[in-house]
Amino acid sequence: MALEFRAPWSRSLKTASRIAVLILLGTAAAGILLMPARMPLLRVLLAGLPAGVLVTALLFMVSGYTLTATALEVRRPLWTTTFALSDLISVAGDAEALQGSLRLFGNGGLFSFSGIFWNRRLGLFHAYGTDPGRAVVLKFRKRTIVITPDDTQRFIVRVRTHLASVATQ
Repeated sequence: MALEFRAPWSRSLKTASRIAVLILLGTAAAGILLMPARMPLLRVLLAGLPAGVLVTALLFMVSGYTLTATALEVRRPLWTTTFALSDLISVAGDAEALQGSLRLFGNGGLFSFSGIFWNRRLGLFHAYGTDPGRAVVLKFRKRTIVITPDDTQRFIVRVRTHLASVATQ
């Protein structure tokens, strides 16, 4: 039986995404409309690079989570990233998990907070979220991930129930 969890956007993500889209579209429009025809390479770069950033961010956007008996699935527009629950050690809600984090690679606010991050409390971790205030930290044997399901308490209870059933087997 699979449980579905949405990935709601925080106010800060909505604001940052709107601003970034306006800047990227403005840059693309400026490249097309304002750059002289004698500079075609610059025109293509100014129009194409912002469009590429937008498309890439949209593809990596987190759209939700599915919890099955054996795995956590992070849904994206064109694919799903799967984490085996057999490797899970702990799960805990932590609304401050992303605070003070250094983004090493990834996206820090254009349609999601996703990629590789580091902070003093968690060390190196992967984030797949849309609302830092709903953060749930999952520690696996070889990695730590942070997700942001809509119903954090229900998610944590379901995962802990799974961990307890595995421990008694």
